Amino acid sequence: MPSEAKIAGATLVSTNPATGEVLAELACASADDVRTAVQRAKSAQPQWQATPVRARIAVLRRFQELLNERRMDVARLICREAGKPAAEALATEVLVVLDAAQFCIHNAHRFLRDKPLPHANLAMKTKRGKLVREPYGVIGIVAPWNYPFSIPAIETLGALVAGNAVVLKPSECTPLVALELERLLLAAGVNPHLMQVVVGEGPVGAALVESPVDKLIFTGSVATGKRVGEAAARRLLPVVLELGGKDPMIVLDDADLEVATSGALWAAFMNAGQTCLSLERCYVHRSLYEPFLSKCREKIAKLRVGNGIDSEVEIGPMIHERQLKIVEEQVNDAVQRGARLLAGGKRLTELGPNFYAPTLLADVTNDMRLMQEETFGPVLPVAPFDSDEEVIRVANDSEFGLAASVWTGSRRRGEAMAARIKAGTVMLNDMISCFGIAEAPHGGFKQSGIGRTHGEIGLQEMVQTKYVDVDLIPGIRKVWWFGYGRKYQQQMNGFIDVLFARSWAKKLKGALRSAGLFRRSTRI
Repeated sequence: MPSEAKIAGATLVSTNPATGEVLAELACASADDVRTAVQRAKSAQPQWQATPVRARIAVLRRFQELLNERRMDVARLICREAGKPAAEALATEVLVVLDAAQFCIHNAHRFLRDKPLPHANLAMKTKRGKLVREPYGVIGIVAPWNYPFSIPAIETLGALVAGNAVVLKPSECTPLVALELERLLLAAGVNPHLMQVVVGEGPVGAALVESPVDKLIFTGSVATGKRVGEAAARRLLPVVLELGGKDPMIVLDDADLEVATSGALWAAFMNAGQTCLSLERCYVHRSLYEPFLSKCREKIAKLRVGNGIDSEVEIGPMIHERQLKIVEEQVNDAVQRGARLLAGGKRLTELGPNFYAPTLLADVTNDMRLMQEETFGPVLPVAPFDSDEEVIRVANDSEFGLAASVWTGSRRRGEAMAARIKAGTVMLNDMISCFGIAEAPHGGFKQSGIGRTHGEIGLQEMVQTKYVDVDLIPGIRKVWWFGYGRKYQQQMNGFIDVLFARSWAKKLKGALRSAGLFRRSTRI
């Protein structure tokens, strides 16, 4: 049995990547099913939008309570379907979602309420304006397999609290986790038409893109993301695209070697390296280079690989054979081109078909595939550098710009370097945990995507901003309306001097020239 979900006729088969065990067989949605789901969502959404924000928040609070009660069941399901250790599922998925729900509960009402907008222009002082945030309607979400719970849950919670409906298409590898998210939300009081999961492979995602959703959030590869963006552009469908990264770790000469090596291993190998924010390029100052490699090699030997349902295991399987082959090819290419293999670099077939040993490579160069293409596997490639200028240049030498990290004993030096790195997030002395900070936006530069999720900026992606303006003296014709002429032109010139001339003399002359502007009898 292949260790990935596959279509068999109109059936999706979900399997455990660690064991090959069949977890479930699910009926695939058709294009008509997707359109029907979106139409149901459109019918239910207006009533949800009319529901007071505090009532929506109460639903999220109940979801949070249910998830907290069932957290081990959810973590074990993530482990069985995605392969990551259950403890890691708790820390990087369940905990993150609980915190994201807390953020919405505490901040949604303030964010969504109308915001007065003052007018600085003197001519507009008789008006009162405000910004009104309104939901898009139906948000389509196409979610990945590597974080099958936290990514769609965070996006769904933000969409729902803002007054939208959601149609979620999960990865074909992890449909059961998405269905569990749906069950929790429905149990919390969400109308079944407001949150729907459509199961299937690529054609189901394509049908969702072509359906009458009002916005689409996609997480996945650059190649697929570009196709999604092209399809969306044909009808000006707004999108958020999170397309992965090639995140660099920069270890400066004043870094704590013990901390940096432990951080490097976790950032490179957690979730078997299958994380968009994972460490994929490691640059170490030459003065620390060999000690860094030695400590990493020593610590890698202590890591426990196996079925993540075992609480002692730290690294589980890769999701499927296709991803394992990509990793294998990149590692072999690097070794053939001169990289030193210090640990791993092989399949662990004695554990199962999808296990790959945590791998440490030294002396890699930026022109290797391993340093340019997204690896998405348990590989730590390390290269030396001699100067800050050099490492900034090579760190920015990538088509991606999702995140980066700088490891240093000097906060000032680290922040100065962070300012020069082209990435959506730069962390000092840590990696990946930015995803778990509910207030922090998630997204990147360059080929890493468009838009943001998480935090207030992520909530902004879930609403359309409308400006509403009220005139306080509606019975008066406005100064700028028709009835032009030479005198009006002179008066307007004078009024502009009143507002913007640098000298008081010009302002005074302008005031004299603009006299009578607001009493102009020639207005039509």
